Amino acid sequence: MHRICSFTLALALALAAPAVGADELPVVGTGDGIPVLKAVGDAFSAEHPSTKVLVPPSIHSSGGIRAVILGQAVLGRIARELKPEEREHGLIMTPVFRQPAVFYAHPSSGVTNLTVEQVTKIFTGEIANWREVGGRDLRIRVVIREEVDSTLGVFRSTLAGWKDLRFLERSKLATTTQEAFDTVQTVEGAIGFGPYSLDLEKRVTVLSLDGHRPTAPEYPSAVTLSLIHREATITEPAAAFLDYMFTEKAQELVRQNGAVPVPVRKSS
Repeated sequence: MHRICSFTLALALALAAPAVGADELPVVGTGDGIPVLKAVGDAFSAEHPSTKVLVPPSIHSSGGIRAVILGQAVLGRIARELKPEEREHGLIMTPVFRQPAVFYAHPSSGVTNLTVEQVTKIFTGEIANWREVGGRDLRIRVVIREEVDSTLGVFRSTLAGWKDLRFLERSKLATTTQEAFDTVQTVEGAIGFGPYSLDLEKRVTVLSLDGHRPTAPEYPSAVTLSLIHREATITEPAAAFLDYMFTEKAQELVRQNGAVPVPVRKSS
């Protein structure tokens, strides 16, 4: 009961400011890809003045899925695959772009690159001071996410040593992507992880992995952002926004914001 109430409250807050009107199109769900979707949504709204695309704060992929299933939203945003039982509700998933999954640190760390082995030891607590990896003499403060987090899921499947990694017990748990960003930005010595965006570069130090920047072809980890809908409830503005995601202009905006567009629409 508590979890249901928490979801209802989170969804209400996500849709609250400003209040949703007849000409507004909220796209609800994961915290991944928010700056990218906002850029594309603003461009769409500029070309279609009768529709205002809104990208509210995160209610997680699962929250977006439930909102679409319950008819509380027409479009959802997710950063994972749909489960078989979710597809039974008639959900259709359309991948729209890939976003690197990155580690980032407070600038006080004095570090811009880590090896996969180093970052693994940091999150298990084997490395506890930035000087051990070439940075300042400063305690490392680890910020982690819940197991359902999409970025964590990508790291567990793509980085050596992360499949069964157990986090340092003294880690700070952030329950949303935004909370993780905010914590690392404000706490000296902090390190966290999440989806990459150019906006993130302005706030914290985005770390290279084994010398590879997040936008390099050799970079190992990325999250796929998908939009979901139900054929029975999709509206004309929502369908138009889905089509717009695959236009040349929208895909250039995706690239400009640090993500990699999916070139061809393939819904499933």
